[in-house]
Amino acid sequence: MENNNEIRLIQLPRIPDDRGNLSFIESEAHIPFEIRRVYWIYDVPGGEIRGSHAFRDQDEFIVAISGSFDVVLHDGTKESRFHLNRSYKGIFVPRMTWRTLDNFSTNSLCMVLSSTSFDEADYIRDFNEYLNLKK
Repeated sequence: MENNNEIRLIQLPRIPDDRGNLSFIESEAHIPFEIRRVYWIYDVPGGEIRGSHAFRDQDEFIVAISGSFDVVLHDGTKESRFHLNRSYKGIFVPRMTWRTLDNFSTNSLCMVLSSTSFDEADYIRDFNEYLNLKK
């Protein structure tokens, strides 16, 4: 598995079938961490954003299970935007990366796999504090 600190798109296994396609994710095989938590974001009203925070210790893998949305990432120096719209391709977001989700299509479903259990103390919710920590 590649360096755990690099933002990157990851293509998941895809098994095509006339009856419907199948994709899957295995901890530490397709993504560079053991999955500790899975959550999903849905019914996002038009024009709303989600996220706008970073994690001190949590790595994530984000995939658009249905519909589409953008993942905007900032590594402390530069910002990058990724449009997710395929259920077999997601983005690895390493810890200490500021992330925002926006541009949700109608009925989109965002699934997030996390390397840690929920811990409010892990969140960095102020962008200036984040930038100071990245120095």
